[in-house]
Amino acid sequence: MLAITPPELSIAQFDIVYNSFSFCFAAMAAAALFFFNSRAQVAEKYRPALLISGLVVSIAAYHYFRIYNAWDAAYALQNGFYAATGTSFNDAYRYADWLLTVPLLLVESVAVLALAPDVSRSLILRLAGAAIVMIATGYPGEISDDLTTRLIWGTVSTIPFAYILYVLWAELGKALERQPDEVKSLVKSLRLLLLFSWGVYPIAYLLPALGITGAAATVSVQVGYTVADILAKPIFGLYIFAIARAKTRIDEGGVNADGALAQPNLETSLSS
Repeated sequence: MLAITPPELSIAQFDIVYNSFSFCFAAMAAAALFFFNSRAQVAEKYRPALLISGLVVSIAAYHYFRIYNAWDAAYALQNGFYAATGTSFNDAYRYADWLLTVPLLLVESVAVLALAPDVSRSLILRLAGAAIVMIATGYPGEISDDLTTRLIWGTVSTIPFAYILYVLWAELGKALERQPDEVKSLVKSLRLLLLFSWGVYPIAYLLPALGITGAAATVSVQVGYTVADILAKPIFGLYIFAIARAKTRIDEGGVNADGALAQPNLETSLSS
C-alpha cells in the first residue's frame, strides 16, 4: 500500500490529530460492545441490523487502532515541533476500512426501509457496487500530491457518491409514509444525519483544492474524516438501534389507538 510522507507539525497540530484518532478508536470499540450486547433488546427480525452495526464499528475500531499507531510512528518531537521520523504515515488503512464498512453501512440503511426481499437485494447490489467504485476511484486522488490528479479522481468518485446519496435519500423518504409517528421522526433524523455525515467526506477531500496545504491540510483532512466516521458509524448505528427498539414495541402491541407509540412501562424498560 502507498503511504504519505507527513509534513512538520506544531505540538498542537500533532495532538489534535492524535487525540481525535484516540477518541474515535474508543468510540468505535464502545459502540461495538453496545450494539452486540443490545441485540436482545429488539425483536429477532431486527437483530441482523444491530449485528451489522456491531461489525461496522468493530472493523473501524481495528483500522483506527492501526491509523493511530501509524500516526504516532510517523512523528517524533524535535525542538518544539513534530518532525517526520522517516516512517511514512499509511493513510491506506482508512480506505481499506471504507472498502469494508461502507457496503455494510448501505446494507444497514436498506434494512431500515423494510422493503420486499427482491427489491432490497437489487438495491443493495446496486449501492454496494457504486460504493466500491466510489472508494476505488477516490483513492488515487487521495494519495496524489498533484492537485489536478486529485480533482480528476475526486470528480469521478463524486458520480457514484451522488448516486448513493440520492437513492438512499429517496428511498428513506418513501419509507416515511409507512411509519408510525415516533419511527417517522427517527427516520427523518436518520436522513439528515446521512446527508450531513456523508457530506463531510468530500469537503475534507477537497481541502487541498481550496488552498489549504501543508500541515493545515494534513490536520484538517484527518480530523474531518475522523469526525465523519464517528457520525456515519456509531451515531448512525444508534439511530438504527432506536428505530429497531421502536418497531419492536409496535410489534409487541405498544401502539395507542391514534397510531402513536405507547409509553413503555418503566419497570419493563429498566429490566430490558
